[in-house]
Amino acid sequence: MDDYLFRELLAQCEPIQERTTYLEVFNYTDAKYNTQEEHSLKDDDDFENFLHRRGVFNPPNLREGVELVNGIRLVVQKNAAHKDTFSPLHISLPRNAYESMIRNLRLPPRAIEGSSLVGPFFWCSYEGEGDDRHLHIIFRKSDVRKKGKTRGWEIMLSYSFKTGMTTGFVKGTETSDIADSLAHLVACHAEVGHPFLLPVIIITRDLSAKGDVRQRDARDWLRRLENAITMRNEIEEKEVYTDFDVDGINRDLVECHSQVLWKRPQAYKEIVNEIKQGMDKFAQHVPQEKFSGEFRALHDRMLSRLDFYRAKLQGMEHYCHTTLERLHIQRQALYNIMTQKESKLNLEMAAQQRRLAHASKRDGTAMKTLSLLGAVFLPGTFISSVFSMTFFDFNVGPNYGDPSDSSGEGAQVSNLLWVYFAVTVPLTLVILLCWYVIDMRREKRYAKEDEDIERGISLMEKDILAIMRKKTINKASTWTSGGPRTVLPRSATGIKEPDEKA
Repeated sequence: MDDYLFRELLAQCEPIQERTTYLEVFNYTDAKYNTQEEHSLKDDDDFENFLHRRGVFNPPNLREGVELVNGIRLVVQKNAAHKDTFSPLHISLPRNAYESMIRNLRLPPRAIEGSSLVGPFFWCSYEGEGDDRHLHIIFRKSDVRKKGKTRGWEIMLSYSFKTGMTTGFVKGTETSDIADSLAHLVACHAEVGHPFLLPVIIITRDLSAKGDVRQRDARDWLRRLENAITMRNEIEEKEVYTDFDVDGINRDLVECHSQVLWKRPQAYKEIVNEIKQGMDKFAQHVPQEKFSGEFRALHDRMLSRLDFYRAKLQGMEHYCHTTLERLHIQRQALYNIMTQKESKLNLEMAAQQRRLAHASKRDGTAMKTLSLLGAVFLPGTFISSVFSMTFFDFNVGPNYGDPSDSSGEGAQVSNLLWVYFAVTVPLTLVILLCWYVIDMRREKRYAKEDEDIERGISLMEKDILAIMRKKTINKASTWTSGGPRTVLPRSATGIKEPDEKA
């Protein structure tokens, strides 16, 4: 089944080209024969010669009594540059060369099934029986495209319990620590007999102080955000946000959250546990004559280092959890502030509309005054116009009908002038009375509408404050992050139960 799946997936994979080198480290009983070599594999013949250990890769002629103790032989592609080098169903060797490498170096063929994996992944297993027993290791971490390129690293190792030799394939992009890890491996050449040495070196590099510094920087960033949002004074004055830019602070909250989630310790804790379990199994299967002295001491040191990383990751997990909880509280506080500002803006808009209504009302009052003046003078004007018609003749002046008489002497007022006032005054009073009655009714209606508006605004303000108070009090305190949340009773929030009477 494994062979069929391997061939089927290999046929589906797209080959890409990467610069390929080899790395060999051999330790002998006579230290002067020890070698560490790393050179390029120029063509397909060099590649096949390396796999079969022929030509320039033939084992050296040793003098009598000198034996190979242990060693490691790796096909290396460090600083892989192709944009699809870690894309799903892509291999960085020709299909026949990849299959030949898997077969001749006894590497785990199921590694090709993990080409779509993302994040850290570790797997080890034992295959074969008796003298042909091998330990297979797959350790990789890859990610999706970033700026058009994939990122990550991958190692496939096979350890022979019979010869103590480790063979493998190692690949990593420029952003990975593969080049430094291989340099570290060469520096520890005397310890390459342990098959878990390279995985432990890689996990050591991956869990370097850069991750701790990043978490510390995120917590420092969080304190600045807490000062900007909730006025928590735990930073220097020069670190304070210069202005309360809601959009900028919201972007910083998101970015800070993503920084905290970088290299989440939970995933690496699982990797450390898997490596530790694999080393425990290795200690049970390795021949006891090999598992002694310096080898056992190296094994114990590596286990101790893994325990150290486990404790370190445990502490970082708690630290990250607290940071995430505090970020959650600040996000909720920012949401409440934005809601409050939006409500305040709505209230201001309502107040502006109310002011506009009052201004319109004042304009209406001015118009009513003008209308009132018109109502006062209009009846008299109307009556004057009527009485000035030819239907009325008051015989005013000494020489009535003489156009040249302009002296006005001897003018007389008609005895019928009282008719003008008798008609004008009652008519004006009737008009004013009608206007007054209509205006009073209108004022009462406007006053009632104004009261309803004021009452609605007051109720809306109370409801908004009650909701904000409830949300704020129900949040977990920053100092109790990670523990159970404490929710205060409704009576403590000042909000009455539905069945309570005011």
